[in-house]
Amino acid sequence: MKIIMLRFSAALAALLLAACSLTPPAAWQRGNLAQPIMAWNPDGPGAAARDHTYISKEAAAGGASAAGGGCGCR
Repeated sequence: MKIIMLRFSAALAALLLAACSLTPPAAWQRGNLAQPIMAWNPDGPGAAARDHTYISKEAAAGGASAAGGGCGCR
């Protein structure tokens, strides 16, 4: 039992120490993160149209966090 607690403590300490080394990206590294492929939704207008179609065909209010009916209107 003592060996398990020792291993658990060592793993916890390693995780806590690893968290201290995380730093925000530097200015010259932000360009890599700002690429369109890294966006939550890289195709904004297309995604909005697909969401509208999905909500309209779903025929349920609040199906994708918006109210709408089966008619295709908002």
